[in-house]
Amino acid sequence: MWVFGYGSLIWKVDFAYELKVVGYIEGYSRRFYQHSIDHRGVPDQPGRVVTLIPSEDTNSKVWGIAYKIRTKDIEEVTKHLDFREKNGYSKKMVMFHPADKNLEPFELTLYVATEENESYAGPASIEDIARQVIKCKGPSGTNKEYLYNLADAMRQLVPDVKDDHLFALEAAVRNLDSD
Repeated sequence: MWVFGYGSLIWKVDFAYELKVVGYIEGYSRRFYQHSIDHRGVPDQPGRVVTLIPSEDTNSKVWGIAYKIRTKDIEEVTKHLDFREKNGYSKKMVMFHPADKNLEPFELTLYVATEENESYAGPASIEDIARQVIKCKGPSGTNKEYLYNLADAMRQLVPDVKDDHLFALEAAVRNLDSD
């Protein structure tokens, strides 16, 4: 079993895995369109975390990490991730393209929050999302920490890839953070 990390699973891996591979999936965009009431916010002040939305740009790619789960760990890791991603995320199978061209593309599982879930926040301006992120905190820490960690991890993982939404939001939150 392979699992795709495109948000906190990039920098906060809390499950056993055998191998990790950097790469991307196609046809999606990473967006801060999901409310978090259980990790980076609380019910009366939800934070914002990433989900994937279908992209109209067929060349769109979301970079992240594929984790190979040992057969003996699949049940335990699945239970753990089902709990961790319980706030509106569901599983989907997609094709993963490794950055290492010596490896063939393969199918993996990802957790995605769709518009139909009750915690879907939806689109908003970068400024509005930044104002929400800067003030939210939950059991897993501040919402801005989540954003900063993801942006830093993406720069280290794939320094040549520009994620406009992620980096624009990071800049907006840093601007508010310095006020």
